[in-house]
Amino acid sequence: MEHKKTFFSVTKETKHGTVYVEGPVPPEKLAAYSFHEGLVAFRPPKQQQKAIIDIAGLPEGRIVIIRKEDTIVGYVTYLYPDPLERWAEDRIDNMIELGAIEVIPEYRGTGAGKALLAVSFMGDEMEDYLVITTEYYWHWDLKGTGLNVWDYRKMMEKMMSSAGFEYFATDDPEITSHPANCLMAREGKRVSTETMERFDKLRFRNRFMY
Repeated sequence: MEHKKTFFSVTKETKHGTVYVEGPVPPEKLAAYSFHEGLVAFRPPKQQQKAIIDIAGLPEGRIVIIRKEDTIVGYVTYLYPDPLERWAEDRIDNMIELGAIEVIPEYRGTGAGKALLAVSFMGDEMEDYLVITTEYYWHWDLKGTGLNVWDYRKMMEKMMSSAGFEYFATDDPEITSHPANCLMAREGKRVSTETMERFDKLRFRNRFMY
């Protein structure tokens, strides 16, 4: 499959000034920007910047960012599922995963997350993809937001649904290990029935239980 990457850039006004929401951003551009020290949800900032540069260099990898001038203050990543996860057991060419979405605390509540998702799906090529995301409560910043696990889950569902993601049931043990965890996916308009059937087989190993 050819992974087309059409660049979009949107100007957004926030209480902290003008920011640009744009992508997919190529590796060389990501390397030229500074990475805000508040982006610490997954790795130390320098390591996470290297990780998103590496993802952007993958054929299927897509990085959409929010930047204030030359500083990245938020990002979302898309790539093939981790080889160690169930979702990679059948390598579906047009199934990619929203791997991480992060915004610095100062920009939360400004619509930054929704803006990242909106720009992510501006390209018509995204209608060829099934995009999945696995939400685990242990990745959520409950302390920083002051939300309990259920309110955070509602916030995540609302944000994801703004871009067309829907809830999908699964018997994956990591997801079923806590009732707040969930699997969501966005089915592009041109995704085939075959792709969805293969996705269904990945979702359920113990189909007799459902």
